[in-house]
Amino acid sequence: MKARVVAKTVGVIAVLLALDYLLLLGIGLLLTKVFEHDSWLTSENHINTDLAHHRTSSLNDASNIGSGLGNTAAIIGALLVVAIALAVAMKKLRPSMFLVVAVSGQALVFLCVQFAVKRPRPHVHRLDSGIPTSSYPSGHTGAATALFVGSALLVAWYVRKRWLRTLAITAFLAVPLVVAISRLYRGAHHLSDVLAAYVNGGVCLAIAAGLILGRGPLARFCQLDGDAHDPQEAPVTAGAAGHR
Repeated sequence: MKARVVAKTVGVIAVLLALDYLLLLGIGLLLTKVFEHDSWLTSENHINTDLAHHRTSSLNDASNIGSGLGNTAAIIGALLVVAIALAVAMKKLRPSMFLVVAVSGQALVFLCVQFAVKRPRPHVHRLDSGIPTSSYPSGHTGAATALFVGSALLVAWYVRKRWLRTLAITAFLAVPLVVAISRLYRGAHHLSDVLAAYVNGGVCLAIAAGLILGRGPLARFCQLDGDAHDPQEAPVTAGAAGHR
């Protein structure tokens, strides 16, 4: 990209992320200031309570693994590996940039919202102690959504073998669900916290897809140069044209 296009792209990303922040902030303030004591919202506490009552040693261990899939170290490590592998296999940077922008964007919005919305954790025994941030939104779930749903989208767009595409998409989409359930089970978040995290991750994916790859609902609005269009399928799958 030319320097002018890069600067304009960064500027649009910043504006859209600011709007995402305002959306998440608005939802958070509604949850903590307006609807805090409404029965429809307080009833979500029963989810955490029921899950806590059905804890077992095996489920505790499984939830620890599921929650770990969304922790910072795991996400950064996986992002680096996937981004490098994509750049090498596809001989282009845009798919890697797509994931980096989506994951980094949701992390930035998450951190900013954390400063403004101080929501207490659920009133159950938490299996993870000393969590430094507040309950809203779920950082684990948002990060997993951005990385793994983003990976599923790349597979859907570029992998041509149907069986491999189906298998990979199913596996990738399952991860954010597993992470969210694990965080609820471990008493780290309310249901609305993980739902807000899905919104954050989804919005950042839409931003990255529109600006970096020229795909998705924001594609026309965000297409800042003639090069930001649908890339070709990955070279490693080029021999599978008959398997559409």
